[in-house]
Amino acid sequence: MWALGGAVAASAMGGAILFAAGAFGDAQPDPDLAGYSYTSDLCNVTSFTPFESANYKIKPAGSSSSGSSGSNTQNPQYSGVQQGALDSMWCNAEMKASDAGSNDYSSIWVYSSATLHKKTDPTAEFADSYRAYGSQRSSIAYKVTSVPGIGDEAYLVSRSDDTNGSYVILGVRDGWATYQITWSSFTSRSGSAKPPTTEQVTGMLKTSATETLRKWGN
Repeated sequence: MWALGGAVAASAMGGAILFAAGAFGDAQPDPDLAGYSYTSDLCNVTSFTPFESANYKIKPAGSSSSGSSGSNTQNPQYSGVQQGALDSMWCNAEMKASDAGSNDYSSIWVYSSATLHKKTDPTAEFADSYRAYGSQRSSIAYKVTSVPGIGDEAYLVSRSDDTNGSYVILGVRDGWATYQITWSSFTSRSGSAKPPTTEQVTGMLKTSATETLRKWGN
């Protein structure tokens, strides 16, 4: 009888130790989504005002320079998906300079994406994911700089290997929500429109990201 009682007591004690040690799983922290929520149409909250103020406008649907045609071609295009760990959203817009001629074969795209990290805090990996651009050993050189005043942290990635175009990324983390907006442009040598400088593109992206996050968070 003693042996049985001792075995029961030992079993109970062992269970208590396992529970205290977290053998049954630690409680997951609540995600800090900083007031942001899923939207199926990220384009609806994306601010294109800074680009329009710089004389860039969204191309009419069906006039894409990528070769697609037809009145059903959507511009801007958006999509999104809700999953257990991540909610992901995208918005892609093809733009053109207001002073571009009819034979101007320039290509200008603004890509944006937003992610709600519902299970894992992205803080530890966020900065490294952008700093990695500066460590790439390739023919393309990237410059990575910290951008204060937007979200909890933000990084700008730019390159200047092509005088006829520019490629600039702005990534922002606010709590467990991340946002990225990218400007990608190529200006044909025969085009009449003058390509923007990296500094001009940077200013547009910063303003757009600030305004978009304000709209998305409301």
